[in-house]
Parts: sequence; C-alpha cells; structure tokens
Amino acid sequence: MQLDYVRRQFPALAGDWVFMDNAGGSQTLQRVAERISEYLLTSNVQLGASYAVSQTASERLDKASQAVATLINAEPSEVVLGGSTTLLLRILALCLGQTFSPGDEVIVTDCDHEANIGAWVDLQKQGIVVKTWRTVPETLALNLADLAALMTPRTRLVALTHVSNLLGTLNPIPEITQFVHDRGAMVCVDGVAYAPHRLVDVQAWDVDFYAFSFYKVYGPHQAVLYGKREHLLAMPGINHYFIDDADIPYKFQPGNLNFELSYSLLGITDYLSELAQVHYRDRASLRGQLQQAFDLISSHEERLSERLLSFLNSQPRVRILGRRECDRAQRVPTISFVIDGQDSATIPEKIDPHHIGIRYGDFYARRLIETLGLQEQNGVVRVSMVHYNTLAEVDRLIAHLEPLMG
Repeated sequence: MQLDYVRRQFPALAGDWVFMDNAGGSQTLQRVAERISEYLLTSNVQLGASYAVSQTASERLDKASQAVATLINAEPSEVVLGGSTTLLLRILALCLGQTFSPGDEVIVTDCDHEANIGAWVDLQKQGIVVKTWRTVPETLALNLADLAALMTPRTRLVALTHVSNLLGTLNPIPEITQFVHDRGAMVCVDGVAYAPHRLVDVQAWDVDFYAFSFYKVYGPHQAVLYGKREHLLAMPGINHYFIDDADIPYKFQPGNLNFELSYSLLGITDYLSELAQVHYRDRASLRGQLQQAFDLISSHEERLSERLLSFLNSQPRVRILGRRECDRAQRVPTISFVIDGQDSATIPEKIDPHHIGIRYGDFYARRLIETLGLQEQNGVVRVSMVHYNTLAEVDRLIAHLEPLMG
C-alpha cells in the first residue's frame, strides 16, 4: 500500500506524534473536514424548502445518506444517522423494547462495549429477561454451544459485537446470525471496532441491526444504525407525534441530524474509492472499489499486527488478551496486553514522553475486565493501529516498550 499517499490525506500525521489509540478515535481525513466547512459556509439552511440553497442542502444530505448506504450495502431508508453508537443503540432499545412482552428474553455478551449491553439490560425494568453469553475463559471466544443453551422460544434478540474493542477478535457474524435466525430471534451487532478495518456488508450477513461510529472510521463524531426495513417500519418511533411511522429513518432521528457532519461522510467513501484507484487499474463499481480498499487495508494491518505480536509473544511477563497470532481472518490490529505484577497505568505514562499515543483501562468493556479480574491492575494496555500506521512506528513503540518489560 502506498503509505505516502495515505498519510498525506490525514493532516494530523504530518507532526511527530504516533497515533496508536485509534480504537478510541481515528485521525480525520482532510476531505472530511473540508466538507464540514463547505456545508457550513455555503448551504447552512434548513432542508426541504423551495429556494435553491435549501435544495442544495437537501441534495447534499441525500448524497451522504446514499454514500453510507453503499458503504454498508443497504438502502438509504435503512440508514439511521445520529450522534454516537451509544445513542443510536439506546434509541433502538427504547423503540424495539416496546414490541417486547414481559418474559421475553434478550441475550448480551460479556465482551461487548457497554453501549450494546446497558441499553438492553435496562429493559429488565419492563419485565424483559436479560441473559449473558459468556466468553470461554481459556480462549476468550464466544461458543455457539453456550448460546444454544441460553436460547429459548422467548428469546427475541441476541446483541453482540463484531470485533471486541479490547480483544481485537473477529466474531463469525454470518454464522451466528444464521444460528440465531434459525431459532426465531434477531441480532443486533456493534460494528464499531470492525468498520475501520473491513468492509461492512449487512445484506450478505443478513443482520437485523448493525451500528458503528464514523469517528473511528476517519470521519466526524457521527454514527450509523442500520435496521432491516421491515423492522424499522414495525417499531414505534421516537420523534414528534405527527411524524408518521412509515417515515423512516426520520422517525428515529429526533431533533434531526447534524447536517454538516452528515455531509462530511461523503469524504470517507470518496477517500476509500480513491485509495482503490491509486492501486488498481480496473475501474470497479463504487462498492467494488470499497472492497479493494479494505483488501489493501487489511493486508497492511496484518503486517503491523505481526510485528507487534511477535515482540509481545517473545516477552515472558506479557499476557496478550485475545488471539496471539496475527491472522487477519481472526483479528484486527487492536492488541491488548498486561504485564505480570505491573499496573497497566504505568506503561502509557512512560511511553507518552516519546510522542506515542497508547492507552490503558477497560475501554468501556468493563464487564470483560471484571470477568478477567483485571480491575486492580487498572485494566489492560491497548495498542490500536489502523492502515495509516507504519512498521517504522511499530518499531519505535517496541523500542520504548522493551525496557519496561524487565
């Protein structure tokens, strides 16, 4: 991958800092920031009026919605935009929960970000039974046999993560979705830790709901919730009483959207398309170009993971959480570890002076940290890379980590 081209697209990378806290938020594309400015300076009016500037604003938002739909392989009416994944999942739980009856069941995991747990746990207040699908202690993986033991005819929904934001482990969403559907329930997938690294395909996976945040995918603080059209139509909305239940996605967007941030999302698909064109001579469809771009991204990221995991695996006091190997079919370059007998907080504070950004903590996967008994150790150290990181940056991190391992 032509990293010089890639890194030129992100102004923040021109400085001396190495950004390896990307699972908490990636750097922003210049073209995304430019679109925010363009919208505010040339079309900052209310949508839907007859005058030309309002028509321009409406067209820009329509194009953005279509771009997001193409990115995830959905229809624009199935694309609900909002401020964050946490917010959108709360809205989903509030609306979908109204279609559940006391005694119905929701299953969550112990390895999700709290956004895809707490929203469902709160349904216990209305008599919904919430069960936990726990990771296997030896592998920290989810086992379908354990899920089967939890499911009953009253199970309505299984909520899980596509990739653990702490473990970096890829869960087999198509297989799990089929398993859940065969037993008459729906799935809600948190894709926040997946979307920066692989192409989302909600149709191929047949998921019922899927959500992620664009500030982890080189964009602004904006998020998307996908829902199958039939589900969105069947649920009550959360907007004003006069907004028709057939008006999707608007009935799930109270107060409307942040127009300028929504418009800027075009910069993400534009960049990914251009990334493919820089590397491939054939001119595929936009969806094909997106796949080409993520093939490049995952291949490069696998090399980054291999370099760091090789070092960590060589350190006798280090325990890697999740898979120890770098196979891109099994993990993304979000790598967490602990050092025996050492407070995790002490590692980033010694790395910070070298202008390398990493982090410690529970990363809002608090329940998994509690399962692992790592609260007293201040959680884990997490190094989360994306495709604009370089092998030289990994080597720079290793050079400063190695003296701390003794």
